[in-house]
Amino acid sequence: MDRHPDLFETLRQAQRFGFFGDRAIDEAVAHAEQYVTAIGDRSGRLLDLGSGGGLPGLVVADARPDLEIVLLDRRQKRTDFLERAVRRLGFEQVSVACRDADEVVREVTDGVDPGFDIVTARGFGPPEFTLRTAAGCVRPGGCIVISEPPTGDRWPAELLDELHLSPTRTGTVIRFDAP
Repeated sequence: MDRHPDLFETLRQAQRFGFFGDRAIDEAVAHAEQYVTAIGDRSGRLLDLGSGGGLPGLVVADARPDLEIVLLDRRQKRTDFLERAVRRLGFEQVSVACRDADEVVREVTDGVDPGFDIVTARGFGPPEFTLRTAAGCVRPGGCIVISEPPTGDRWPAELLDELHLSPTRTGTVIRFDAP
């Protein structure tokens, strides 16, 4: 996959600022590329919950310039970094929002925002909270892609039934398709 020449350096800088762990950048990018695979040929608007240092959002933006992407984080320091990164990388299809995800869920629920075709999350919060928040932001027929531990299943059938989501695992990410 061809990548923007400054993507790795941008992610290294985010790592130095403490926006994500000390995993090798090559490994972190490879993990984020699994989101691209899980998204497949879906199009439209994508919301990256808790974007932090830009994983997976910046990697998805690099691979999928056709998507309209919103990087969401409630911490100003992180969104300031993301805004500079987006400008540096020239990702015109990407915007950055410094807001709490609950506000976005409320706007989607109230019909103020039409919702998103794709919602991604990596390290956003506890599993049930992450899935409920993502489900509150995704449009009918959309999908949610969340980082998954290498082994185990942390998604109770009752929760999936309640949210009307069907999961498909792709490596260390899981995609939930909404009805």
